[in-house]
Amino acid sequence: MDIITHWQGIDPALRGASAAMGNFDGVHCGHQAVIDHARRPGMPLGIVTFEPHPRAFFAPDAAPFRLMNAEARQNRLRRLGVERLYELPFAQIAGLSAEEFAREVLADGLGLAHVVVGADFRFGKGRQGDADMLREFGAAKGFEVSVVALIGGEDGAISSTAIRTALSEGRVQDAGAMLGHRHRIDGAVLHGAKRGRMLGYPTANMALDGLHLPRFGVYAVKVEVMSGPHAGCYDGVASLGVRPMFGENAPNLEVHILDFEGDLYDTHLSVALVDFLRGEEKFDTVEALVAQMDADSARARAVLKDA
Repeated sequence: MDIITHWQGIDPALRGASAAMGNFDGVHCGHQAVIDHARRPGMPLGIVTFEPHPRAFFAPDAAPFRLMNAEARQNRLRRLGVERLYELPFAQIAGLSAEEFAREVLADGLGLAHVVVGADFRFGKGRQGDADMLREFGAAKGFEVSVVALIGGEDGAISSTAIRTALSEGRVQDAGAMLGHRHRIDGAVLHGAKRGRMLGYPTANMALDGLHLPRFGVYAVKVEVMSGPHAGCYDGVASLGVRPMFGENAPNLEVHILDFEGDLYDTHLSVALVDFLRGEEKFDTVEALVAQMDADSARARAVLKDA
């Protein structure tokens, strides 16, 4: 997958794509319907999206809300067969009018042949443009526009908001049903305090910066090591939270890969939350903590056996 982070001076070989456009936070079932509609014979499949997320740009002090960081979104879109990801710098686009965006970015810049958006898509300074306006601009500037109706679930339209609610409540399977895939946290393995190794449970530590936090607790997980000599898929158990027993308050994800030996530093992981096992607890003794970790690992094995 080619990742393009600008729209000016695009290589002519990268023009002519059929592209779905939006933020695609979570790449949920609704997003996938938009992407599927952009699949056209003879045209490269593209995505037009933005970094940072516009909501983070306009409200930088708001609570973390993203379901995916840029890396996780890239990985998911690659799995869906996207060939060109136009990941555009939103700060350079935010001041463009709807007409300027359509002309300068979509037509003259990226040279798109076909653009697909959801029915609720808005664009341009002050969110002045809508799907109907994009159709008009496309007709005038030489690209086709398709608009996809919102996809509904049992409780209404599938949305990132509904998925965040499910994750906050530990309902990872409900979140997965709306996403169309398991919720994943992707990123680099960081150096930690190495307490897990001393307890017999070495962990790979991952940051959660900028992400909406699922319910704190312990999860059965599927772990994909994305790089390095141990690349592959593994079963695991993970603790997501602030490690109350050790008086820390910065949330992170600590992943223990079952039956694994090896160094994962400087590699990247993609961790899928399969099932919520229990809430975060503070234990009186290290012995009690280790006993609970033994129980958590046994339960994770049972859950993951058929997952």
